[in-house]
Amino acid sequence: MPTMSQHTLGPITTDRTSPDSAAEREKLETRLCRLVGQAIADYRMIEEGDKIMVCLSGGKDSYGLLEILLSLRSRAPIHFDLIAVNLDQKQPGFPAHVLPEYLARRSVPFHIEERDTYSVVKRLIPEGQTTCSLCSRLRRGHLYRLAAELGATKLALGHHRDDILETLLLNLLFTGKMKAMPPKLRSKDGRHLVIRPLAYVKEVDLARYAALMEFPIIPCDLCGSQEDLKRKQVKALLQDWNERYPGSNDSMFAALSNIAPSLLLDRRLFDFAGLRSERDQTMVEESESDDDLS
Repeated sequence: MPTMSQHTLGPITTDRTSPDSAAEREKLETRLCRLVGQAIADYRMIEEGDKIMVCLSGGKDSYGLLEILLSLRSRAPIHFDLIAVNLDQKQPGFPAHVLPEYLARRSVPFHIEERDTYSVVKRLIPEGQTTCSLCSRLRRGHLYRLAAELGATKLALGHHRDDILETLLLNLLFTGKMKAMPPKLRSKDGRHLVIRPLAYVKEVDLARYAALMEFPIIPCDLCGSQEDLKRKQVKALLQDWNERYPGSNDSMFAALSNIAPSLLLDRRLFDFAGLRSERDQTMVEESESDDDLS
């Protein structure tokens, strides 16, 4: 397995000083802020006095999330605080200096938590098998604990629109459930609120934003070494569909907020057993009316 030191650490180079790059960056950031602002408003993700713990991995999505929230905070009609948190999972070759240096330059309050979850995952998961599930559970537990310790009212994650669609398909195809990633989620114990401000943002836009901003990207070996992950296959499937049928991903995403329970099969969401025709319903009502008169 390659270590992080074998990857090229750093940004995708682009000339930030050129007028064209500056104009593109400003235009893209304006669109991203609009989409994130809309998602925040639609789901009431951030409120007056919130302290948002931005979970920063060193990937393009979490960098983008932090920068957009910083931009929105500077012009927001309410006051809220941001604190960036990174969980250093002790992966081999992890460049521990990158995030602190970046956050210090941006004058962002931050906390780096060192926990060797990498060794736990490698010990418990056989070579070649998917590590994502265990890694995610371990990371989530530490992040919830940190949120409580730091006094954060909400945890902001960098999942974007593509992540939501991929999760929907993964559940449909492999778990028999129709569910995805909600923009706002309460933890099972009820103590924490998780928000996903990038819910309306496409991954391609985040990738371009990262290139224009020249974020110092840190790759993840645990995920990057598993080329046959189902999520990657589903990602390719969605990309193929959208190339064959342009707009299909947009339509699929729109469907997530346009549910028709009476046209599905879940008896918990719709009372199929009690469903009657108008004629039958009229007869029942007339019978009940006759009973009242007698």
